[in-house]
Amino acid sequence: MQDGLLVFPPTPAVAMSQLFSPLTLRGLVLRNRTVVSPMCQYSARHGLANDWHFVHLGRFALGGFGLVIVEATGVTPEGRISYGDLGLWGDSQIAPLRRIVDFLHGQHTAAGIQLGHAGRKASTPVWWRGGFNETEAEKVDAGYEHWVPVAPSAIPHTEKHPSDFQTPTELDAAGIARITQGFVDATCRAGQAGFDMVEIHGAHGYLISQFLSPLANKRTDRYGGSRDNRMRFALEVAEAVRAAWPSEKPLFMRISATDGSPGGWGIEDSVALAGELKRLGVDVIDCSSGGFDGYGLQPANLYQVPLARAVRKAGIATMAVGLISDPADAEAIVANGDADLVALARTALEDPNWPLHAHHALDGGGDAYDLWPVQARNRIRDRDRTLGLRGA
Repeated sequence: MQDGLLVFPPTPAVAMSQLFSPLTLRGLVLRNRTVVSPMCQYSARHGLANDWHFVHLGRFALGGFGLVIVEATGVTPEGRISYGDLGLWGDSQIAPLRRIVDFLHGQHTAAGIQLGHAGRKASTPVWWRGGFNETEAEKVDAGYEHWVPVAPSAIPHTEKHPSDFQTPTELDAAGIARITQGFVDATCRAGQAGFDMVEIHGAHGYLISQFLSPLANKRTDRYGGSRDNRMRFALEVAEAVRAAWPSEKPLFMRISATDGSPGGWGIEDSVALAGELKRLGVDVIDCSSGGFDGYGLQPANLYQVPLARAVRKAGIATMAVGLISDPADAEAIVANGDADLVALARTALEDPNWPLHAHHALDGGGDAYDLWPVQARNRIRDRDRTLGLRGA
């Protein structure tokens, strides 16, 4: 603690780049602006984190990231994307996550968790299997479960893969209230696990995104129809989570800033939503896209950065994500005011040490070595001196 702030040192004495400058969000000071985006691992049994999650996430802290966000974590059992997802609907799930949090903190990295509900995209296959093809023995080993999902309307995600995406049960008012309470309860457990921030998953065609989008929400009650009505569930969840989350800790929400599909949710809708979320105490909007059939954006280098730039004009901090890999590009995103944070997913999988390498590329010199773990710092510097690398 420093003057009431939770700080994750060390920060280099002189950080020339904006990407490696600290960022204060409420009572949290991130050592730099690099973030590991939530990435589902489909490797849990009954929602419990295990050694895979510990090593998978811990390596990013060793690699110098400022913030690591745990994968989409179900707030209810039926809210998981698959039976292999993490969950935080029960107290037994706290301790394995706390072990991860403690390790991240020990490496001066902040720990976040994404809380979500998959809605009609729940109870789908573990993606690398290509379908529900588990043997009976594999079902036992993996903790296989299958259930009927719930959604704003009884419309399946797609007709193209009926064996993977079921027709969901339409939520009634009691069901909506129960899920909102699930977000609150999971938020409280995230606090017990020691997390520094919570991100509400409102993107990618999952439950909150389904309520927002006219592609999935055909309701005629107070949760459907007009944009204000379709925003109601997202705002109720955000307000309830903010009330349950300590005031000194930041709250993020991930959104699909555009569905990228004809007749769907668009960037102007996201700007309006962002203004309301800011009013309710959300601190950062994580700007992604898509999640429905007919997605028209063409993935390419930096293709979602304009979304973060547009939403940031609503007066709220944003996080850019999506095929960001070059350190110079990441620096420009922050320096140009397109976003306040840069999140990596597949780039981080390919190079868990990306921040270490990027810091050398952007700032160079002796201070850049300070981001390396103490166990490796001098050995890397000595190697570089011997080989005449990186201005050591």
